[in-house]
Amino acid sequence: MSALANSRGAQPAGLQRALRTPDPVTEPGWVRWLLTGIALVFLALFLVVPLVAVFWQALSKGIGFYFAALADPDAVSAIKLTLVTAAIAVPLNVVFGLAASWAIAKFEFRGKALLTTLIDLPFSVSPVIAGLLYVLLFGAQGWFGPWLAEHDVQILFAVPGIVLATIFVTFPFVARELIPLMQAQGNDEEEAAHVLGASGWQIFRRVTLPNIRWGLLYGVILCNARAMGEFGAVSVVSGHIRGQTDTMPLHVEVLYNDYNFAAAFAVASLLALLALVTLALKLIAERHLPARSLAAQAPDHGDR
Repeated sequence: MSALANSRGAQPAGLQRALRTPDPVTEPGWVRWLLTGIALVFLALFLVVPLVAVFWQALSKGIGFYFAALADPDAVSAIKLTLVTAAIAVPLNVVFGLAASWAIAKFEFRGKALLTTLIDLPFSVSPVIAGLLYVLLFGAQGWFGPWLAEHDVQILFAVPGIVLATIFVTFPFVARELIPLMQAQGNDEEEAAHVLGASGWQIFRRVTLPNIRWGLLYGVILCNARAMGEFGAVSVVSGHIRGQTDTMPLHVEVLYNDYNFAAAFAVASLLALLALVTLALKLIAERHLPARSLAAQAPDHGDR
């Protein structure tokens, strides 16, 4: 009896040792602390310190000079042009992103792989090259340049060229957020709604759109941030006409080249505030997105 009792008492301990889950972190404590410290130092040097430096330099001549720099006519014009460009480019990219993601995620058709590849094209092409493409198309010596000049239509060195360049560099963001999200959700709900007699528009408005609303917001946030902060492509097509075709990033460059550092950092601080707001909204949207969707989206954000 005692041997049987001892075996019964010893069995749970043996099973616990056999079934014990190994610690996923096998490195010593000092290694974990070292890696964490390196990551924190890296973030402090390359993220926090530059961000603090922007606001420090922006306020170096006082709060009065800061607001005077933002109220300068050229700065006001740059801010307005940036907002107008984003207000045009982002809704158009939302329409394209919804249509492209709906087609790619919900249907099978010839050319689907090609369409997916073309959506990723702006991630692979330098924004400066994109701007040069528009110069080749709409410049005075370009393919459509003589026809545009004959009909008194100006695209380059004007708002239309800036909007077109911004649309090109930002159009993947909404689509690339929605495609993996729609693919992860599948077609079951849409097919059920179709069987019940719902039309295509009803299916999209009442079934698909509510399921993707946070992914859509996520893509809009990233698209808007890139549209307001775009420099390379816009720099090529804008012509750098102060007070007319300079966006906020271009105006910062002009002020910096004029050695007006405090004013340059004042305008740059608005872009930094935009980045902080974008980060906050992005975190809010991420909390409502499925984890598998975020895992699929993570590799797709290349920026220059």
